[in-house]
Amino acid sequence: MATVEDAPTEPNAAAEPFEPRRVFVFLLVAFGLAGATALVVFATGGLTNSPQVAFGLPLWLVLVSTFYMFSPAVANVVTRVVTGEGWANMRLRPAFRSNGRTYLLAWLAPGFFIAIGAAVFFVLFPVYFDPDATALRGVLPAGTSFELVVVAQIVQALVLGATVNTFFAFGEEFGWRAYLLQKLLPLGPRRALLVLGVVWGAWHWPLIALGYNYGFDYPGAPWTGFLAMVWMTTMFGVFLAWVALRADSVWPPALAHGMFNAFGSLGVIFATAGAPSLLGPAAVGVVAVVPWVVVAALLVLRSPVFET
Repeated sequence: MATVEDAPTEPNAAAEPFEPRRVFVFLLVAFGLAGATALVVFATGGLTNSPQVAFGLPLWLVLVSTFYMFSPAVANVVTRVVTGEGWANMRLRPAFRSNGRTYLLAWLAPGFFIAIGAAVFFVLFPVYFDPDATALRGVLPAGTSFELVVVAQIVQALVLGATVNTFFAFGEEFGWRAYLLQKLLPLGPRRALLVLGVVWGAWHWPLIALGYNYGFDYPGAPWTGFLAMVWMTTMFGVFLAWVALRADSVWPPALAHGMFNAFGSLGVIFATAGAPSLLGPAAVGVVAVVPWVVVAALLVLRSPVFET
C-alpha cells in the first residue's frame, strides 16, 4: 500500500517518465468541475444578479471560493484514486525550518511587485492616476485619516493574505504546483512552466467570460481578457513554481498566491474612473504584470531549480 512520503525529492522530475494519462484525468476533473460551477453561477444570475446566501454573501462568491477554486485540489485526489497512483509525494509537509527565506519571499514579494506593477501602469498612463484617491476618500467618514486607512489596508492584506487567502489558494496550489507541475517536469522545466501557465490561465476563462477580473468594458472582450489572464498566470506562475520546488511543498506557493490575491487590487485605490482593467492597475492587468516578467526571466535563466 502506498504511503505519504515526506522525504524531500529532487528539484525537478526530469528523470521520471511523462504520464499523459494522469495529466489528462487531472485536467478533465479540474476543468470539468470549474466549468460546471461557472454554469451554475451563470444560471443563477451571474456575477451581478446572484442571490445572497449565508452572511449576506452572493451565491457566486460562495461557489467560486469553494467548488471552483478547489477544483484543482479535487483533481489531485481524484487522479490519484482513478489511476492508482497512491498517496506518495503529496508535498503537504511545510518544511519551515529549512525554507524560512522561501516563505519570507512568498509572503512579501507579491505585494512588492504588485505595487511596482501599479506604478509602471501609472507612469505609462498618468491620465488614470489619482493621487488624491478621490473614490476612496468619498466613502470614508468625515475626519477619517486617509493615510491611516491605506496603512490599515496594507496590514490587513499582509495578515489575511497569509491566513484566509492562503487557505483558499491552497485549493488551487495543491493541484497546480503540488501535482500538475510535477507531472509536466519530465517535458523539461521551461516547457513545463509554459504549459502550466497556459493551462492555469485557461482554467480562469469561464469566470472571465462571466465578467470576473476585467469586466466587459474593454476591446475584444472577453477574448483579449483570456489572453491577458494567460499572460499573468504564465509570468507569475514562474515565481510560484520556484518557491514550490525550492521547498518541495505546497505551502509556499499557496502563501504567495494568497498574498497576490490580497494585494491584487491595491493600485485601484489611486486609479481614476475608467482606468482600463485589461491593462491595470490591478495585478492581473497586462502592464501591471511587467515586473513579474522580469522576475520570471531572472529565475528561469539563473535559478538552478529550473536547470534541465
